[in-house]
This record gives sequence, structure tokens and C-alpha cells, in this order.
Amino acid sequence: MKGGSSELLLDPEAELRKQKLLHLTAQAAKKPKPPQRTLRQKIWFYATSFFTMSAVSAGSSLLFLVPLYVDPAISTLVADFTPEPVTCTTTRREDHSGIFNCTWSSCREGCTSDMFHCTHIYVNYTTYGNDSAVDDGEGPEAVLLVNIKGCGYPPDVLCSNFSKHYGDVGAEFPCYYSRQNRSVVMRHYDRDRQVEVIINYFAIPFVITVVTSVVLCVMHCDCRRSQAPPLRRTRIHDQR
Repeated sequence: MKGGSSELLLDPEAELRKQKLLHLTAQAAKKPKPPQRTLRQKIWFYATSFFTMSAVSAGSSLLFLVPLYVDPAISTLVADFTPEPVTCTTTRREDHSGIFNCTWSSCREGCTSDMFHCTHIYVNYTTYGNDSAVDDGEGPEAVLLVNIKGCGYPPDVLCSNFSKHYGDVGAEFPCYYSRQNRSVVMRHYDRDRQVEVIINYFAIPFVITVVTSVVLCVMHCDCRRSQAPPLRRTRIHDQR
């Protein structure tokens, strides 16, 4: 007797399992394949993915760019610094330690952590144009800041070089003072650069976020105005 027949005698359900397996295999072979996407559906899918990623990326970038770049640029423009440099002279430098003594610093690398060491640099400056002069052409004593916030990140802000170049008493250098707050002086100021920062880091991402969001709404939402069904006029007959 053959091995297959011996197996059937020992296990009567083997043939039944074999038939079920063949039946399931046949059904799987006959199962229709999922329909292929049309060209329009593919374009619609990839367009949706592109606009979604653009909206999410631009919107997320605003959360980081606004506090780091846009807000300082706006504050710099509002401060109304002189358009042309004047002459600054360092009058004194103070190095402090302790968090309570360092509420501000002329230059600080990093804008989020607490300060335990800080440097205060004070200067006198000549006035610009028709601004009122004090002390024979010199304005009041002011604090020198690396930028409007007094802080930044390398390589744009290197406080060791800043303190070395401008912290020596008697050092003279060109500077810009705020006409809104004459006690604030900066070493560098470029109005066009601040406007460029606002456009690149706020206006462009904001426009991209709004435009892509509107496009997604038009693509996937029925934004058409729904019309109310017309009212049926009923005739009222006088009952006599």
C-alpha cells in the first residue's frame, strides 16, 4: 500500500483538510486585484501630500523663527536707530557674577539660559544730525549691546571678541544709538537687513501657510454656498 493511502487510513480527516486547502488556494487565486489608480487620482494624491507638507513645515517654522529672528528685527526697527554711525567711546566696563547681578549683559551667547556671568559696557557717543547735544557734542552715557536683545548664537555673536574689542576704557568705534531710548547703543545696524529678516522669516512662511491651507480646503472641502430650498407658496382660500 502506498504511503498516501496509509496516511488516509490513519487520519481520515487528512483528505478533508487537503480539499479545504485546495479550495482556499483556488479562492485566493480568483480574488480580484485592487483597482489601479488613475493618473488623475495619482496627481490628486501627490498634490495633497505636497500642500500638506508645505503647510505643516511653514507653520512649524514660524514657531521657531518668530522669537529667534522676527521679534528682535521688529524691536530693532521700532527702536529707530540712527541711519548713520556716530562715534562711541567706552567709559567703563563692569564684570559681574551671580544671577541677581546679571539681569542684562552687553553680549551673551545664548538667549534662553540663566546668566551667572555678565559684562556691562558703558559708552558715550556723539549726537547725530540735528539731535540735541549734551556735554559738548556728546550724548548721555549709554549701554553698549551686541544687538537689540543683547544676546545671540555663534557664529554671528562671539562675546569674547566683542568684549575684547569694545570693553577697553577709552576705545573709540562707530556705533548707532536709539532715538527712542538714548540709553541703548549698538555696534552694528542695518535697517535693510532687518526688513529682509522679517520678509524671509515671517512674511514668506506665513503666506505659504495661508495659501496651502486655502488650496487644501478648496481641494477637499465643499466650500460652495449651500442654497436653501425654495419656499413653496400656499394659497389661502377664504372659507365661507
